[in-house]
Amino acid sequence: MSNRDSFGSKIGAILVAAGSAIGLGSIWRFPYMTGENGGGAFLLVYLLSMLIVGIPVMLAEFSIGTYTRKSPVKAYNQLSPRWKWLGYNSIIVSLLISGFYYIVAGWSLDYFVSSIDGSLYLTTNFHEHFVAFTASWKEPLYTVLFILLTHLVVAMGVQKGLERISKIVMPILLIMLIVLVLHSAVMPGAKEGYRFLFTPDFGKAFSIRTIISAIGQAFFSLSIGLGCMIAYSSYFKEGTNLSKTSFSVSLMTFFVAMLSGMVIFPAVFSVEGLEPTAGPTLLFETLPFIFAEMAGSQFWSAIFFLLVALAALTSTISFHEVITQYLQENHNVERKNAAIITSIATLALSVVCLKWEWFFGAFDSITADVLMPVGGLLTAVFAGWVFDKKIFREQISNYGALRAKFFSVLLFTLKWVAPILLSIVFVWNLIF
Repeated sequence: MSNRDSFGSKIGAILVAAGSAIGLGSIWRFPYMTGENGGGAFLLVYLLSMLIVGIPVMLAEFSIGTYTRKSPVKAYNQLSPRWKWLGYNSIIVSLLISGFYYIVAGWSLDYFVSSIDGSLYLTTNFHEHFVAFTASWKEPLYTVLFILLTHLVVAMGVQKGLERISKIVMPILLIMLIVLVLHSAVMPGAKEGYRFLFTPDFGKAFSIRTIISAIGQAFFSLSIGLGCMIAYSSYFKEGTNLSKTSFSVSLMTFFVAMLSGMVIFPAVFSVEGLEPTAGPTLLFETLPFIFAEMAGSQFWSAIFFLLVALAALTSTISFHEVITQYLQENHNVERKNAAIITSIATLALSVVCLKWEWFFGAFDSITADVLMPVGGLLTAVFAGWVFDKKIFREQISNYGALRAKFFSVLLFTLKWVAPILLSIVFVWNLIF
């Protein structure tokens, strides 16, 4: 790895990995999934899923990346040529997710601009506003702008692009979230919102669906099972404490998700007629109602949707990097050219999703319900049954410099617990 790029600092590595994990999964998807699945009970199961399944699989991906110092395809090929195809799964997932993810990211840019110029609040029918926007020239424009923004970051390289932007964006994202949390805390529905989010209700709202959704959300939020963490950990400095890094990334991801809930649910319970079960439209069709009721609505709305855009950027960078890194290492393409090819490919898929809405839903369903659970399941199987145990332990312990007293528990989890739970998630998603 002598000529290979690496992150300049350990905190940079944590922020880059956390940025990949947080994204729209924590800001957009977590609140509406929590709303649909009963609030506090979902939050509790989500936390347990991260601890029991999420962190072990992330540790496995980190170990594969730091040992091989290669992209997912080459990493699996080096460790076991018969598993090379699992690396290709990460390329396919990253491509398909990019097809619809850039579109959602573009929505946040439009709502940020519309909040600033006030056009978002020229109407009180935000459903009609959303429909009109998605039928106009603005939707493809903002999609392209987001692809270009992501391209510029990735093309600049590991330290000057990925690490630098994460060191800037992540602190800003956290500060903005905390400001919005403080603002929501003084709203009339804050008490009810907090009760909904933090009080587990194992009554009618709690079911097997809650558990399945929480496990799936943990994987979606942490960006595991799709090769991003293998790609990023291949840039970690020698001596990086993988256990601490995985816990730090997971803790930040959970913290951001919880803060998002603390922004949204007090606000939802403050406006009569709004429900936390609004689903995926919660952010773009429901929240503007809330901002419209606030003093300084344009200001708070602009801050919130800028936050969503920054969160989306941290994830689109990671998807882009997985494909760019693959082209660099497997086809000897210079980084800037690899980034151009990746941007063109993701633009083409975004155009398909924009033109034919069916593909938007299909790409979302295939990646979230099939490819990501399968990727996570097989990553766990590979780490538990195929990955050399001596090498695995060496990566966790930094070749004996750290204690790895929980290694046997980690191995048991990856051999049995994670595969069983992820198999249930996969089968459930296919049937229901």
